[in-house]
Amino acid sequence: MDEAPITPAGYGALKARYNQLFSDERPKLVEVISWAAGNGDRSENGDYIYGRKKLREIDRELSHLSRRLKAVRVVDPAQQADHAKVWFGATVTIADEDDNQRVLTLVGEDEADASAGRISWRSPIARAMRGAAVGDLRRVELPAGAKEWEVLAIAYPA
Repeated sequence: MDEAPITPAGYGALKARYNQLFSDERPKLVEVISWAAGNGDRSENGDYIYGRKKLREIDRELSHLSRRLKAVRVVDPAQQADHAKVWFGATVTIADEDDNQRVLTLVGEDEADASAGRISWRSPIARAMRGAAVGDLRRVELPAGAKEWEVLAIAYPA
């Protein structure tokens, strides 16, 4: 797997989630499981059964987060060499043929949230926008058909 780009904020959020699970939630759960195991019959012990199930879920998430933290490469959008073009971390204002405007920020897959305007760097619209300058027209193949977007503005964090 090639390294996936991620913003410093996105990396910080992944790391914070990992630390919270590993240092806070998991030890508390292990303590509850130990207490429940000491109460006798485990086959009918709801605290023990639920605790073991929850512990497996936490361990799966920790494993996933650990793999992601190793697979990403932190890229600071403010350090992009050419702020006149759309690259990773850019916030782009685009308009379609009907002058419907959208503001999108190109981020890593782990921090994408379409409802907040943060789209994956690898999404079709982001791939089409890469390298575009203000005034450029870009055609995007979408499931509903092709759509053309014009780049109206490009911004990077300070």
